[in-house]
Amino acid sequence: HVRQLYALVSETLRYSPVLEKLLAGAALLQAEKKLPPQLAKVLVYDLLFGKGLKCGGRWKALARRHRARLEAELARLKVQQKVSRNEDLLAPVQAASPGASQVPRYVRVNTLKTCVDDVIDFFKRQGYSYLGKAANVEELRALSGKKFLLDLHLPELLVFPPQTDFHDNLLYTSGHIILQDKASCLPAFLLDPAAGSHVIDACAAPGNKTSHLAAILKNKGQIFAFDVDTKRLATMNTMLMRAGVTSFQLAQQDFLTVDPGDPKYSRVTHILLDPSCSGSGNVRSSGSPPWSCVWVWGPSMTCAVPAGMVNRLPREEAAPSTERLQALAGFQRKALGHALRFPALQRLVYSTCSLHREENEDVVHTVLQERGSAFRLVNVFPSWPCRGLAAFPGAECCLRASPVDTLTQGFFVAVLEPCGEEAASPSLLPLAVEEKPQHSGGAAPKKKKKRKKQRVK
Repeated sequence: HVRQLYALVSETLRYSPVLEKLLAGAALLQAEKKLPPQLAKVLVYDLLFGKGLKCGGRWKALARRHRARLEAELARLKVQQKVSRNEDLLAPVQAASPGASQVPRYVRVNTLKTCVDDVIDFFKRQGYSYLGKAANVEELRALSGKKFLLDLHLPELLVFPPQTDFHDNLLYTSGHIILQDKASCLPAFLLDPAAGSHVIDACAAPGNKTSHLAAILKNKGQIFAFDVDTKRLATMNTMLMRAGVTSFQLAQQDFLTVDPGDPKYSRVTHILLDPSCSGSGNVRSSGSPPWSCVWVWGPSMTCAVPAGMVNRLPREEAAPSTERLQALAGFQRKALGHALRFPALQRLVYSTCSLHREENEDVVHTVLQERGSAFRLVNVFPSWPCRGLAAFPGAECCLRASPVDTLTQGFFVAVLEPCGEEAASPSLLPLAVEEKPQHSGGAAPKKKKKRKKQRVK
C-alpha cells in the first residue's frame, strides 16, 4: 500500500496549516501528551478529510475519543472563514520553486523487460501521440496534452507533459517502465559499466539507480547494493524483483564499513556513490516546501516513510544550516574517499540532488587533493549545457542540472577515474549514444521482450 501511504502523507502535508489550527483549537496535544505532533496531523487528516481511519490499534481509539471535539472545531473554522468545503480552507497556492511547473514527467523504459519501440506502441494504443525524438529542450518544454517525445540525450527515456500520472498504468505496475527524473538517470548512464562488470551501488535505496545499472549490465555481472535500513532494503528488494533485476546482492551495511580489501569485491571496477545530502535540488510543485523525510503513521504503529518516498515527501523546514551542510559534506568526503580505495576501480560516479557547492564541487576537490595524482576528473557529456561551478581548475568537467536550464530536478554529477588507466574516452559516450538509431532496444533480445510485452497488453 505504498501509493496509499504516499497519498495520505502528501495530503496531510498539504492540509498542514489547517490541521495545526484544528489541533490547537481542540487542544488535542495538550490532552494527549505522548502523541507526536506529526502523527497527530496524519490521524486527524484521515479522520476528518480522509477515509475515516481504517487502521486498528490504540491510535485509532485515541483519535476517535476526540472526534466530536475535532469535528466541532472544523465546523467553527469553516464558519469563521466563511467557506463550506474543506478544500476552501486551504490558502491560495504559493509560488512554486523556480521552474518546478516546467519539469516534465520522465519515463525510463526498463530494457530488462521490454524495449523502447514496444512501449511507444503501447502508449499510442492508449491514445498518446508520439512526436519522435526531441531536437532540443524547448520541444520538451512545449509538451502538452497526451503528447510525448523521446529524450534528446538519453536513448531509453520518454518525456511526457508535467503532472502526467502513470502510477496506475499497467506498464508501471508490472515494472516495464520506471518513473525516474532525467537527472537521476545520469549517474548510471555515465558510469556505463560493461555487461559482466562487478559494480557497487554504495547508498542504494530506493533502488531506481540500481535497476538502471542492471539494465545497462543486461543482468550480467554483479551489483553489490548497500543500505543501513532494513525496511528500505525490503522495499528496494521488492522494487528490483518487479523490475526483473537478478544480478544483485543487497547488504544491510554502512558502506563506510565495507572492506575494500575483501576478496568478494576484488573485481569491482565501477562504483556509483549517491550519498545522503540536503536534497536542496528537488524542486517543488503546488507550493510544496523542500523535500525531506518525515515520520508517519502505519496501521498500528509509527514508522518511517518507505524508502521510495524519502526524497519525494515534503517537510516544512528552512534551508540547511551551515552546521548541517558541514556535517553532510564531512560524511560525503568520507564516503568518496572510501570508495576510491577499492583496488580494481576503473570508474566512479559521485552524485547528489543538492545545489550546494559544499556538497558538490568542494567535496570532489577536497578528496582529489587528498588523493594526490591518483585520480582525475573526467570531462563527460560535453553537449550537456550546465557545468560545475568554477570552484577549482577542472570543475567544468562536472555536470549540474536544474529545472530552468535542463528541465530536471537540481542535480550534480562528477565522474572520476584512476590516472593512467587505459579506457575509452567517456566524453564520447553521450555522442555515440546519440548517433545510434532512434529507438535502441537491441535487435537480438527483441523477440523475447515482445513475448513478455504480450502479457501486459
